[in-house]
Amino acid sequence: MSAITLVAQTTYAELLERCAGAAFSDAFPEDGAFTSKTIKGRRYWYFQSATATGRSQRYVGPESPQLIERIAHHKQARDDLRERRSLVSALVRSYGLPAPLPQIGNLVAALATAGVFRLRGVLIGTVAYQCYAAMLGQKLPRALLQTIDVDIAQFTNVSVATGDKTAHPMLSVLQGVDKTFHEVPHTAGHRFATSYAARSGLRVDFLTPNEGPDTDVPRRLPTLQTDAQPLRFLDFLIHEPAPAVLLHGAGVYVQVPAPERYAVHKLILALDRPAAIAKRDKDLQQAGQLIEALVDARPEDLKEAWEEAHARGPRWRALLCGGMRHMAPRSRDLMLKAIGRCRAIIPDIDLTFRNPPVRYDRDREVVRFVGESLGSPVNCAVSREALEDHFGANNLDSKGRIEAFQKNRSRIEGLMRTQYLHWPIDEAESLLLTTNVVTELLASIGAGRLPRE
Repeated sequence: MSAITLVAQTTYAELLERCAGAAFSDAFPEDGAFTSKTIKGRRYWYFQSATATGRSQRYVGPESPQLIERIAHHKQARDDLRERRSLVSALVRSYGLPAPLPQIGNLVAALATAGVFRLRGVLIGTVAYQCYAAMLGQKLPRALLQTIDVDIAQFTNVSVATGDKTAHPMLSVLQGVDKTFHEVPHTAGHRFATSYAARSGLRVDFLTPNEGPDTDVPRRLPTLQTDAQPLRFLDFLIHEPAPAVLLHGAGVYVQVPAPERYAVHKLILALDRPAAIAKRDKDLQQAGQLIEALVDARPEDLKEAWEEAHARGPRWRALLCGGMRHMAPRSRDLMLKAIGRCRAIIPDIDLTFRNPPVRYDRDREVVRFVGESLGSPVNCAVSREALEDHFGANNLDSKGRIEAFQKNRSRIEGLMRTQYLHWPIDEAESLLLTTNVVTELLASIGAGRLPRE
């Protein structure tokens, strides 16, 4: 994974601000006024305008400093469509950031124009994942960016409370893009429509969090004029979404899950749907790539999201740690280091040795060998100082240090196993036993704070 340039990040930040302003101006024409209501102690804004039958109100959003600023500059907004197209083109062509397939871009743009994201719908799934490269300043593998599915999620209570809705029923919105879109029959009955498909293979699914008893019965989203499939754990994913731009046309202003929530949510899903192996592998790869980017860009946000999920109960913890077991070792270790946890929280993890060959590295002055954990190699090393101070290699040459290692091999491997499982992670996929670590391990084992090797 490589970082995108500072110029590209600055260009994206400018595009995000321009698209936010353009989406706001397009949604609310100048012949009206903004008004607010306080609901359950929180202030929400609406746009009020005159109609032939009286006054109408359209939902704007919960109050925030950014929203207040947009309201203040609403009438000053100007059309900068051409400039936005140039920014999108530069990000895609010059800086290599991902763009959706044209048909996907057109579809998401239609949903945005219909008000889906203004009404607090959240774009999830792989199309949302495409937005994270620009958001985090890291290029992501293109193999993980391809999809012909669009997934939209919304809280049911939000859909009821906004008091607004899209200009047309969802099927009409989608048929405005492709006339072959039709409702996909639902197993709960033909009166429900949570998914829509076109002959080209495009598919749009609507989802909502299932926070009560498990059920497959769809729920109505009145704001989006569609039904939605309830899913467990979705409330964690779409809590406090982030604004983003899909790099299509002049930029499509959307709401996506916070990237740290997306990564943690994918870990939870890895074991929750074991039958879909291909989907699980893609989920884990997406999670791993985001984790590696977040460790550099937002480690505290990643830790906070993980801790929140971990605190939600035994089932959450089992799925979260179980999902981490199936991650690539590097991504898993970077995650554990960021959240300050040891490898021992991973189910069935261990470090084993099958009498691997040993060599002395003169450049780093360590004895090197390889262990194995969960089917992957672990590069192990013991420092010269540790061999001299604890294993009788003082004043010996490299050959003598190898002999001292072999003489104490069982004990050294036992200490390294304890270090691997119960000690703070220093480097991903590797282990270095230093003299200080040996001293502290022995003291902790003697005091009963760690198990004996």
